[in-house]
Amino acid sequence: MNEAQMKALLRKTQAAAEKAKPKKDRTYDATLDATRPKKTQAEAEADSDAADLFQQMKKREF
Repeated sequence: MNEAQMKALLRKTQAAAEKAKPKKDRTYDATLDATRPKKTQAEAEADSDAADLFQQMKKREF
């Protein structure tokens, strides 16, 4: 892969990342949203990593 192709791929990936909507926590009571502290970036990344791991685990048989 040459440099021009790599730059094009990076631009495409960055554009897709910017368009991605942040995931919203599901709550069924509005008061929970008001009292729950906001997650930090590190906590959100850890949660998404854990969710990805569990999705992969569900696909496999042990």
